Amino acid sequence: MSEVKFSKEHEWIKLDGEVATIGITKHATEMLGDIVFVELPEIGTSVDKDGNAGVVESTKAASDVYTPVSGEVVENNQSIVDDPGKINSDPENEAWFFKLKIKDVSELDTLMNKEEYNQFAKESSN
Repeated sequence: MSEVKFSKEHEWIKLDGEVATIGITKHATEMLGDIVFVELPEIGTSVDKDGNAGVVESTKAASDVYTPVSGEVVENNQSIVDDPGKINSDPENEAWFFKLKIKDVSELDTLMNKEEYNQFAKESSN
């Protein structure tokens, strides 16, 4: 399993072979509050880097979920649709949103590592 990368829209991505798992960060869940609804992309959908790939709603706000890389959706996490609260308890592991067959691995080079993301999240909170 390769390292986790992060986007400025507060998504994380982990590449395993040519399939990338994508979710939202703990920082995003803290900003949103209690998550009550999630809408995921359908399997077979093609998505473009930085394109809208879903929706997450909380008791505070609704927010789009973006995809940090281009590809085709090969799996989505039905368990978070059935129980959106899982996203608050484990956003960067079990509560992933969808998996993509990645189109262009070089797009990962535009994303942040954990340290860079933590600094970005800290600065964007101030």
